[in-house]
Amino acid sequence: MNNERLSHTDTAVWSGIISDSTVAVGKGVVGYFFGSMALMSDALHSASNAATLLADRLPWLGRPKLSDRKQKLSEEHAAPFMSILFAVVILVCGLQIAVSAVKHLSTRTPEAPGLEAIIAVLISLGVNEIVFQYQYRESKKKSDQRLKAHSENHRFGLYSSLTVLSGLFLSRVGSYYEIHTLLYMDSIAALIVSLLVLRKGYILVTSSVNNTFTEKPLHEHHADYMDTIQRVHGVITVEDIKVQEYGQIRQGQVNIDVKVSVNPRITVWEAHEIADRIRKLLLHRFVHVINANVSVVPYEPGYPYKSNYDLVDNDLPTLPQ
Repeated sequence: MNNERLSHTDTAVWSGIISDSTVAVGKGVVGYFFGSMALMSDALHSASNAATLLADRLPWLGRPKLSDRKQKLSEEHAAPFMSILFAVVILVCGLQIAVSAVKHLSTRTPEAPGLEAIIAVLISLGVNEIVFQYQYRESKKKSDQRLKAHSENHRFGLYSSLTVLSGLFLSRVGSYYEIHTLLYMDSIAALIVSLLVLRKGYILVTSSVNNTFTEKPLHEHHADYMDTIQRVHGVITVEDIKVQEYGQIRQGQVNIDVKVSVNPRITVWEAHEIADRIRKLLLHRFVHVINANVSVVPYEPGYPYKSNYDLVDNDLPTLPQ
């Protein structure tokens, strides 16, 4: 049941990433060829939404169950680094759009964008609304805490597209009725949307930095996680457990990193089986756990413990088995 819930959650998130990316490319191409800076800025805003969702997905991509200490540390820092990188790119692009819009307002003789730009905005509004309704139903059906984040992204995306649509429409009206002042509305709309893009980049970089450098207290279910893991047959000790909560996109949901020690005499396949049992047990018992990454290391005991297997062969101390 938990795996089915996880599958639906992944589908909803990836549908948002794919739709935002596709819409961003479409609006960017149309805006470039039909002379609308406002549409290109709206494309950047859609791309920033996709980047935010993708940055939130990064901790779940390609995480192995077994890893050494250095590999584990590199994986823990990979997601914050990529989030900050996305944020910096968004901020730079948003600033570039804003500067270009100001230059067009001050130095360039404006021209009304093509009618195709208005059609592209209307199509993107329809696509975004369909995807949002799907995400909304999935989140509400499962009482997903990300419902608020989906609604906020949709709301500001709507603000951006409506601003662009207004700018395009007024520019077309100015061209048709030869009202020179209205021809500047496309650049003004681009400037307004660029501020929304800068806002998105700022939120992403601040949330990434806070998640990276802020040390959080023990999770409220930390003791329950420990008890569940220790009940798995084959686990000797729980060496480390880290619970990572996600804010903007995955409010209330967590990712768990666990390192357990097992009998050093067991095979690699048996170690994988223990790790798989721990992961499945955590996912099925706790509905708010989105993913569990389990590392298995050989147990390194000290005095006074000895293994029954070692009493005859050597004096290597270990726990009784």
